[in-house]
Amino acid sequence: MIRLADSPMTWVATGDSITQGVLHTHGARGWVEHLHERVRWQLNRLTDVVINTGVSAWTATDLLAAYDLLVGRHEPDVLSVSFGTNDCLAGEAGLPRFHDAVRGIIERTRPVTQLVLHTPVLVSVSGSDRRAALPAYCQAVREIATDTGALLVDHEAYWREHHGSDDPIAWLDDPAHPNAVGHRHMADHALRVMGLGELNPL
Repeated sequence: MIRLADSPMTWVATGDSITQGVLHTHGARGWVEHLHERVRWQLNRLTDVVINTGVSAWTATDLLAAYDLLVGRHEPDVLSVSFGTNDCLAGEAGLPRFHDAVRGIIERTRPVTQLVLHTPVLVSVSGSDRRAALPAYCQAVREIATDTGALLVDHEAYWREHHGSDDPIAWLDDPAHPNAVGHRHMADHALRVMGLGELNPL
């Protein structure tokens, strides 16, 4: 659960294209924009700052190399980290590098920062071969969260709970990117895990 301060807070969400919210929502809000709406409007934290530094096609290694630019200079009170969808294209052989990069991000983050780690969402049946290693990367995120005490938002488990063995394509715009519905579910699940309630009905 995120501890809300009486003073204004800075929230940074970093990750890949799913965090950046590009293209696949077709003009609707991405999950970070929903977080912004919940924090700054619905929770009346009007002077908080919510910053999205997601970059399409990036991996955790890319973010670690650009940490000061995209995270460090903002000195976040809350840092949300969401990688794995692109990292898993390296297969299980890339897991050690992924572990090292995510742990490196955490080590560079201020001790007072509240950390939130997200597993990737499910991919469609048609995208599962290309991202066959994705479940192993989700498990890596879980292990890192346990080891470091970071708050875990397990999107993979939540999507699997909803879809079971069915193709989750209804929440996707293509084999790997959530559509507007998928982003709304991501936002509500993340907000509940962070103890921030969920979005008010539209």
